[in-house]
Amino acid sequence: MGEGQGVTGSSAAPPAIRRGTPEFMRANIAFFLAAFSVFASLYSVQPLLPMFAQYWVRDAGTASLALSATTATMAFALIPASMLADRLGRRRLIVGALLVTAILGAVLPFTQVWGQIIALRTLMGLTLAGVPAVAMVYLSEEMDPDALGYSMGLYIGGTAIGGMAGRVISGVLSDWLGWRLGTGILAGLILIAAVAVAILLPRPRQFVRDPIRLPDLWRRCRVSFDDAALPWLFASAFLLMGGFVTLYNYAGFRLALPPFDLSHAVIASIFLVYLLGSVSSTWAGALSQRLGRRKVFWILVALMGTGMAMTMLGNTIVIIVGLAIATMGFFAAHGVASAWVTRRARVGKAQASAIYLVAYYLGASILGTLGGYAWTAWAWPGVMLVSGGAAILALLVAIRLVFVAPLPVPERTVAPPPLLP
Repeated sequence: MGEGQGVTGSSAAPPAIRRGTPEFMRANIAFFLAAFSVFASLYSVQPLLPMFAQYWVRDAGTASLALSATTATMAFALIPASMLADRLGRRRLIVGALLVTAILGAVLPFTQVWGQIIALRTLMGLTLAGVPAVAMVYLSEEMDPDALGYSMGLYIGGTAIGGMAGRVISGVLSDWLGWRLGTGILAGLILIAAVAVAILLPRPRQFVRDPIRLPDLWRRCRVSFDDAALPWLFASAFLLMGGFVTLYNYAGFRLALPPFDLSHAVIASIFLVYLLGSVSSTWAGALSQRLGRRKVFWILVALMGTGMAMTMLGNTIVIIVGLAIATMGFFAAHGVASAWVTRRARVGKAQASAIYLVAYYLGASILGTLGGYAWTAWAWPGVMLVSGGAAILALLVAIRLVFVAPLPVPERTVAPPPLLP
């Protein structure tokens, strides 16, 4: 049975993918590679922003559009992509999105003007949305319940490692070989991974067509804003991601200047602290289960703000430690908030998670670009005005959530949506 046919109500449902089977191994490798490819592509330009500002444009704010244009279009494409998957099928959308993204990445080194870079990165945002929009749905439909937790954890791990690797590989190679050859090599690796996904990813066996009409989609999205906590959680996604991306967008600009004078390769290697974020999100999830999200969330946001404040000092080691602390706080807070969204959304869980991710990426786009103009005007204190200001507002939102009445039903463990490094 082809993917487009789905599972009919009169036919017996085929067995789910179980641990220890060849399909289980193939699916897990495929989704790890898919997550790696998406987030390596998305964030590969972040360590290159100082180069772009030096050779292509005159200010950091305009240079940041190489990342902000991608995250903005990705934000707006998430919900349409999820609807498209119900028509085309999960596997077709995932494989198609990865292959087109890899091709666009391979074209990037041949651009000659700044407008071509922005156009390609904007198109990449549209194609990249195809994977996170449906990956968790595919896994929840196809995997046996006993295998689902492992598979989702591996996928989320792929997002974190991909985001880190994309930054480190492109930054180091661009410092040694130039940004064109550096991004070209990374695009080649992503193309190989995309082809591997096309070969390895099993055809869905549990897929059932359930196309949602626009009026129904609007009603499901609107319900989320009737909840006492969800709008505040959406606001926290915007502020947390916006502040965090702003911090990293312009840390490279600062560390490349006197008195630090670090090379692009060394600056790119600082992104290895993302590994701490992967550990902290798992730790925070377990802690919130024991103590409650309300008691933990605001502390994690405050931890992120503390790390940001440390970067105001002039010592390189202190700045790197501050970035590490901010990274741990961000990933931990995001992990708690994303799981909280699925807990609060009693109707339209998929739509609530999508709105959260839309706010998440919009924060990266809007505040990330605003931070660039603040850097141009006031250097690092300007960046802290945007990034630190977002952290302070996020802390106020987290404190407000402490006083939101809990739902009357007992909580259950729900896998969070994929974390964006």
